[in-house]
Amino acid sequence: MNNGDVSQGRRRFLIGATAAVGGVGVVGAAVPFVASWNPSAKAEAAGAPVTVNISKIEPGQQITVEWRGKPVWVIRRTPEMLDNIEKLNDKVRDPQSEEQQQPEYASNEFRSLKPEFIVLVGICTHLGCVPTYRPEVAPADLGDEWLGGLFCPCHGSRFDMAGRVFFAQPAPLNLEVPPYRYDDDATLTIGLDPEVA
Repeated sequence: MNNGDVSQGRRRFLIGATAAVGGVGVVGAAVPFVASWNPSAKAEAAGAPVTVNISKIEPGQQITVEWRGKPVWVIRRTPEMLDNIEKLNDKVRDPQSEEQQQPEYASNEFRSLKPEFIVLVGICTHLGCVPTYRPEVAPADLGDEWLGGLFCPCHGSRFDMAGRVFFAQPAPLNLEVPPYRYDDDATLTIGLDPEVA
């Protein structure tokens, strides 16, 4: 074996190693560059629709999802809860939901597309606190006339199971109903209006 053979082998090895390291460097630089084309989590939270599986929500149960950085509640109402909404029409400020706190398709007594499910932005219309879900009837701390609903612990605003505010409360308006649609019987999407046929 002569010196020329050793130099040729060494040269091939160094060229191959350099090419491999260069390739890794190019991939290492390309991955963050390509990833920067995707919208950030902040941009997605600013307006991206959120899909929710509602098939596992039990009657009377509430779940919370995040949409546009806000808590959004999906509550599956029982027949008793729906009956209680009708009983409270003379005790709430906006019984037929005429204020613009919901899309037109939810401007009804139940403030929803389907009476069984209500979708609400979980932020009090008074000063932005997060109300608590209080489905029990006549609890000791809320009185005998309480038929279930949402209670804001910050300043005492009360809302019924449709998110309608009672008279003489600090909150001036009903809880907001965001745009939403049903994709099928088990799925709804918050942030998109129903498709018009």
